[in-house]
Amino acid sequence: MSDRSTQPGTPTGGFCGRTRREFLWETGAGFTGVALAALLDRDGFFGGRALGGSTPPGRSLDRPLAPLPAPFPTKAKRCIFLFMYGGPSQMDLFDYKPELQKRHGKTVNVEVRRGFVVPQTLLASKRRFERHGQSGQWCSDALPCIARHMDKLAVIKSLQMDSFAHASALIQMNSGRVLQGHPCLGSWVNYGLGTLNENLPGFVVMLDPRGGPIAGAANWMSGYMPAAYQGTVLRSTGQPILNLAPASRIDRTWQRAQVETINALNAEHLATRPGYSELQARISAYELAFQLQSTAPEALDLSVETQATQELYGLHDPKPPHKLSLGSGPFGRQCLIARRLIERGVRFVQIYHGGGHNDENWDAHSNVDINLQIHCPEIDKPIAGLLTDLEQRGLLDETLVIWGGEFGRQAVSQAGLGRDHNPKGFTYWMAGGGIKPGISYGETDEIGHEAAVNTRHIRDLHATILHTMGFDHRKLSFFHNGLNQRLTGVIEAEPIHEILA
Repeated sequence: MSDRSTQPGTPTGGFCGRTRREFLWETGAGFTGVALAALLDRDGFFGGRALGGSTPPGRSLDRPLAPLPAPFPTKAKRCIFLFMYGGPSQMDLFDYKPELQKRHGKTVNVEVRRGFVVPQTLLASKRRFERHGQSGQWCSDALPCIARHMDKLAVIKSLQMDSFAHASALIQMNSGRVLQGHPCLGSWVNYGLGTLNENLPGFVVMLDPRGGPIAGAANWMSGYMPAAYQGTVLRSTGQPILNLAPASRIDRTWQRAQVETINALNAEHLATRPGYSELQARISAYELAFQLQSTAPEALDLSVETQATQELYGLHDPKPPHKLSLGSGPFGRQCLIARRLIERGVRFVQIYHGGGHNDENWDAHSNVDINLQIHCPEIDKPIAGLLTDLEQRGLLDETLVIWGGEFGRQAVSQAGLGRDHNPKGFTYWMAGGGIKPGISYGETDEIGHEAAVNTRHIRDLHATILHTMGFDHRKLSFFHNGLNQRLTGVIEAEPIHEILA
């Protein structure tokens, strides 16, 4: 029998040019090397272990959120992300389509799910559109208060993403991937910049009183980063942070000593388990919780705001007639809290508007106009108030404000008066630090169904957001599983330079 082995598709003369004897000899030597390395490692020959992850220069394990300067000069020092869960309808709010109005009731072939193209009936918008401000940007009568701020906004009308389904679309919009387990945008900013106030979290999340988004905490988790970079959720009812106050009126000095003792024991435990980020996060959490007992109540106390400020955000306005509408009060309080948090050094605040299912969020399957009647009055005055308040306080130039959802809606009807999910063309807007005001970027096709001019994937949106915060998206990375992981992934992305100031 020959010593050489051949396989289909390999060059004549042997598998990779090696005999069986050569293969066994080299493999045996390799296994010997592995065994030797294991023995040397057990005896401490290699010293410290190489762990997945990284601690940026200027940080230490006991101060994972220590503030760091942005890699390059930038105006934006903080970010408020207003997330409209469910997918707001772009052709009923900011993306005016006269051709859609003319062709109402006509039949077209559109992709309603990935690869599933069927005849559908066009559905015109019932909203009335006008141009606003010196920029002449379009906005519908569904958002009359925001319409007065169009000169502050850069409206991106040509975004695309990959999923027609809420859960994967939410995960991708937040983390850049359709699969769970990757750090979200807030975690990347938290990791790259840290907090300006170590007595408050660097990344705060607020949810709609009706519930949180599908996929839940995966939308604000830190993935494979240390747990310290995940979002801290402030509850919408009752105590914003559970179990913050001690159960009894114990002396604060005694409590300080108790926290220090617990942290010392945890640190001793951590010393034998390097890289166990959950334990390090727990140590940081004990310290943060102790500080929050005094800082959180003050930061969340809206009673100290003037009556004029509370009215600006619509905190006490009456609720609209629809039974599902909460009115402007809940979202207005969250927007005002967001302003107070970023004033105090919180780096990233994300507010989810819409919870539950169907018309409890922006998922307008049954009747898009009724959906807008429910939700637009809930956000219109609070967002306009936030933009006005930030500008009056000199904070808007240093605060990036983002508005949008996980995707948009179809130009065709569903169940007669509703609109289905549409990731092929939808709208976001940004305002504030580093953003050129009063411009419209990109276009969808004539009926508003698909991005057609200056089409941009959401990885470009993420690259733009990171750019405004002072980062090159190619260089902001975290070592995991042998790769330098990035928010924008491995497919090339580019900031939308046309909207950058």
